[in-house]
Amino acid sequence: MEVLIFIIGASVGSFLNVLIDRLPNNKSITGRSHCDYCKKKLAWFDLIPVFSFLFLKGRCRYCKKKLSFQYPLIEILTGLIFFFIFNFQFKIFIEFSIFNFQFLKLIILLGIVSCLIVIFVSDLKYHLISDYILIACGVFSALFHLTNSNQFQLILTTFLPSGLIVALPIFLIYFISHERAMGLGDVYLAAIIGFLLGWKEGFLAIYIAFITGAIIGLILIFLHKKKIKSKIAFGPFIVIGTVVMLFYGDKVFGMIRKIYGL
Repeated sequence: MEVLIFIIGASVGSFLNVLIDRLPNNKSITGRSHCDYCKKKLAWFDLIPVFSFLFLKGRCRYCKKKLSFQYPLIEILTGLIFFFIFNFQFKIFIEFSIFNFQFLKLIILLGIVSCLIVIFVSDLKYHLISDYILIACGVFSALFHLTNSNQFQLILTTFLPSGLIVALPIFLIYFISHERAMGLGDVYLAAIIGFLLGWKEGFLAIYIAFITGAIIGLILIFLHKKKIKSKIAFGPFIVIGTVVMLFYGDKVFGMIRKIYGL
């Protein structure tokens, strides 16, 4: 079962590569894949996740240009993430089938994580976060709450206000800096994260994002890869904070309680 989950994840990762490169450039996601250099349309056997890249030795079958390592890396990463989510989040359920309620929860959680992968890479690569991915992430988040609480009223009274509360400081930074420090996509993303996690976990996710962003920024400046005034995408750090709080929120709160004696 674990091998099948990895293969499914790698296949999804292949589709995520399409979303990563096409959505920020306003390209259709339904057309046939083609080589970025010679524009030759690729056959199905050129698109087998991971295997095709290794078999072709990382080069286009037609023009022999080197292909980006992004493609196999995203496929492998997505496969591994799917594997670990299934193994550590859902392995405890003995009776697991497509008719089990836990299967629906798994699909929704994998949908959220897939959106986060696209946001991470597209913002890092293009400094853009697609509205379509933000909408998809918001829909998956709503479904996530419905499968956990099954109370639509709780979404309206608790999680929607949480999204607005968490997004407020990011919006203020965006507004005051005239979009130089934050983009509007970061504001929307913060709102969705607050909606997904709740305001306490959402604020901690943003806090982790600022800390990791500051650390990475200082390292890049020290290595002369960036200057002090250089623009660094903030979306990937929000994604990091979100993943930490989504899967390890209880442990983070436990550490906080120990540190402050609560």
